[in-house]
Amino acid sequence: MMAEPLSSTASLLLVVVVLLLLLSPRPAASLSAYEALKQFNFPVGLLPKGVTGYELDRDTGKFRAFLNGSCDFSLEGSYQLKYKSAIGGYISENRMTGLSGVSVKVLFLWLNIVEVTRVDDELEFSVGIASASFEIDNFYESPQCGCGFDCLNKVRLRHSSSFSSN
Repeated sequence: MMAEPLSSTASLLLVVVVLLLLLSPRPAASLSAYEALKQFNFPVGLLPKGVTGYELDRDTGKFRAFLNGSCDFSLEGSYQLKYKSAIGGYISENRMTGLSGVSVKVLFLWLNIVEVTRVDDELEFSVGIASASFEIDNFYESPQCGCGFDCLNKVRLRHSSSFSSN
């Protein structure tokens, strides 16, 4: 007994389903947090090594990234950074706002980094009352908790300006 050929409507439906499966983007969950950063034109080095997972609402840009625990390290001998075990905020092309879970020590004060903006080949970090710009090539690699971006050579972070008032 021979199978009946598919009707033209069923054939068309099958082609549409196959095309949709082939053309639909990968779900966000299949990307790493580092790959998700790249989709918004940010380098992976904004997150330390060891991110265990993340959540991203593509409609609102709200995100959260998770580490096994808190993470801290020094940069350039004068900047100390701290990441909590959960980092959050809102992300869009070239801009992160409403950040929580990341702080920098300036002089004797710990200040929350609340915004990161990419302008050409620089990243500007804002703590609300002040900001500092750094060259993007400093962030092509993820820092390592405890020792930062270059644990072997202790390379100094190049920046365009010191913290300045907004």
